[in-house]
Amino acid sequence: MSTLSIATLDNRTTFMPGEELIGVAGWQLAEKPKCVELRLFWFTRGKGSEDSGVVATQTFEDAQAEEGRQFQFRLPESPYSFSGKLISLVWALELIVKPGNAVERLEITVAPEAREVLLK
Repeated sequence: MSTLSIATLDNRTTFMPGEELIGVAGWQLAEKPKCVELRLFWFTRGKGSEDSGVVATQTFEDAQAEEGRQFQFRLPESPYSFSGKLISLVWALELIVKPGNAVERLEITVAPEAREVLLK
């Protein structure tokens, strides 16, 4: 059984564009993984086709079966997190362990005043 976790400093999930995002990625696995990677990305959800973009990745070298590692990303200036009637744009951190299909995702907000933009 695998246990993965992502926690940001002070457990915050709302951030301003350009802000530094710091946290800890943790995992408990049955055996030593070949690769552990954390991705900062955005994706759309709602009507129509989904779109996504990976902004940054951090690979944890020589990962052991059980540990926690600090991470740090500088958030980009755009695109902003937003919700509309037909589509939303969501930012997330995703921890991926290979081999296997262990994945953990933490959704975050990246927008001015650290608040999701609401479209009418």
